[in-house]
Amino acid sequence: MSIDALPTTVNWRTKGAVTPVKDQGQCEGIVKLSTSNLISLSEQELVDCDVKGEDQGCEGGLMDDAFKFIIKNGGLTKESSYPYSASDGKCKSGSTSAATIKSYEDVPTNDEGALMKAVASQPVSVAVDGGAMTFQFYSGGVMTGSCGTDLDHGIAAIGYGTTSDGTKYWLLKNSWDTSWGENGFLRMEKDIADKKGMCGLAMEPSYPTA
Repeated sequence: MSIDALPTTVNWRTKGAVTPVKDQGQCEGIVKLSTSNLISLSEQELVDCDVKGEDQGCEGGLMDDAFKFIIKNGGLTKESSYPYSASDGKCKSGSTSAATIKSYEDVPTNDEGALMKAVASQPVSVAVDGGAMTFQFYSGGVMTGSCGTDLDHGIAAIGYGTTSDGTKYWLLKNSWDTSWGENGFLRMEKDIADKKGMCGLAMEPSYPTA
């Protein structure tokens, strides 16, 4: 599909496909997933159990490795069955899976057009430089200006749009509670000159496939 054929605005929140903003506390979250039934899934199961490969619980990990674990594990359980503790814990085996994925896809790197096509179809996991001051102290509006590309934080791209003054933006969901940004969400300038995207968001996007 060509870029011109895509909707001009997408917001998966208004389509009931985004769970409420959470607070990862001192533990670095790995991935957010949602199903057609919108079940809040257990990040803690990832933190405790996805530690045999590259992912290191609260020390961080990669979205693709989390997807691989979910496939191998046969899914993830509900958050209510395996609640978040913001710390590394012992893996509780035998959890009943609430959602599964068959595979995952990497969006072509450094291509905001390709990311736009992906986000038009579903929420997408993106990695950003969450340590950059521009990101850390974001308080609202469309984030512009300089931001690093040292990828160290995973968030979800859940839409895109254009402000009344014509600024194109990405709509993203963070995991630093609702007191951060725009009630826990943020808007970042879209289609910038740097192909890596604002804070590196176009460098490593990926999404699960059912």
